Amino acid sequence: MAAVSTLLIRGGRVIDPAAGTDLEGDVLVRGGRIGAVGAGLDADGADVLDAEGMVVAPGFVDPHVHLCEPGWEHRETIRTGAMAAAAGGYTAVCCMPDTDPVVDDPASVGFIVAEGLRAGGARVFPSAAVSAGRKGEHLTEFGEVVDAGAVAVTDAGRAIGSSILMRLALQYAQSFDIPVLAHCEDAGLARGGVMHEGVVSTRLGLRAKPAVAEEIGVARDLALAEATGGRLHIQRVSTGTAATLIRRARERGVRVTAEVTAHHLLLTHDVLASYGTEYKVDPPLRTASDVEALGRALADGTIDCIATDHAPRHYDEKEQAFEDAPFGAVGLETTFAVLHTRLVAEGTLALPLLLERLSTGPARALGLAGGTMAPGQPADLVLIDPGMEWTIDSARFVSKGRNTPFDEVGVVGRVVRTLVGGETVWRLGDGS
Repeated sequence: MAAVSTLLIRGGRVIDPAAGTDLEGDVLVRGGRIGAVGAGLDADGADVLDAEGMVVAPGFVDPHVHLCEPGWEHRETIRTGAMAAAAGGYTAVCCMPDTDPVVDDPASVGFIVAEGLRAGGARVFPSAAVSAGRKGEHLTEFGEVVDAGAVAVTDAGRAIGSSILMRLALQYAQSFDIPVLAHCEDAGLARGGVMHEGVVSTRLGLRAKPAVAEEIGVARDLALAEATGGRLHIQRVSTGTAATLIRRARERGVRVTAEVTAHHLLLTHDVLASYGTEYKVDPPLRTASDVEALGRALADGTIDCIATDHAPRHYDEKEQAFEDAPFGAVGLETTFAVLHTRLVAEGTLALPLLLERLSTGPARALGLAGGTMAPGQPADLVLIDPGMEWTIDSARFVSKGRNTPFDEVGVVGRVVRTLVGGETVWRLGDGS
């Protein structure tokens, strides 16, 4: 569907978490931006989109995806990733710099920006590496990469071992008002581990990562954020104790935000009894008590946002023995559906709160436009059929990646249309 000057989305359940709006009504789009939200809106000459029975909400914002380009195009490209994002209801994604070469200079950031604009689908925002080459030795030139379009800095899946370097990063990033996205881990304790340390790893005979490795990393980075006043964003929280540390830090006024993935909210290490590599993720799946604690932290706002940690892997890579297979799971096309099914449909979480953690929360955490339907803001929107029953089929993914722990799972609730700047970039049934 081509962009139109005026579009009236009529008769849906309009939920704007940023404004606390939840009403049966309409959304008026003018020139790619929100014109008005309310009941009984009208606009002469507008194209009308019937949203009866649908939820209309701000498009989702993903603070953590791996688009793999340049260097790993057999896994994903910026275009396939941006389109997969749109298919999952995402209108903006922040991609990690763990490519080949690493995104650590203005030219590489500019490449991501340019390819994102050409890709269509969701908006693509690059992050840049904290350290040159992600080696943990010297800071990148933050000012140069920010000027080129980077919205954050992160060493993407690598903990910054040097407390001195992490402190400098938090201080330096304040000059550009960007967050430092941190993979929090004591690398020595975690080294060689392929799953959570506990009774299951012992029974399976697999090398393990103890929960305390993450918790030590979280405690250190929170202390450094408190000492410097820098903006810290903790990626992929997976333990209840880590969530408690974040909660206490927020109470003290530390500038910290945090994310959690769908797989850490829904799955435990028990599923690894089958040695299925689709469940091999980093941080690893933890215990039932961790899952419960993460759910509480998401509900009470300790954890601000949901990330997919979308990490496509080629079929051959995941077909290796468990210890040899790479970490990672895709999530752009499944996250809303599995969380809506397990949390909202079962009454654990209200739909507006889930939508807030998928849109407003991550947009605020990273300082991105989006997550709101305020007049004048870009018309980045998602339409959802909350009652649609369907079965996840990885063979039909838009993403090149098929490595999902939720393949063949029955779910309720589906994204049926995604709009970016008032233009439909994905619609269920278009075959894309």
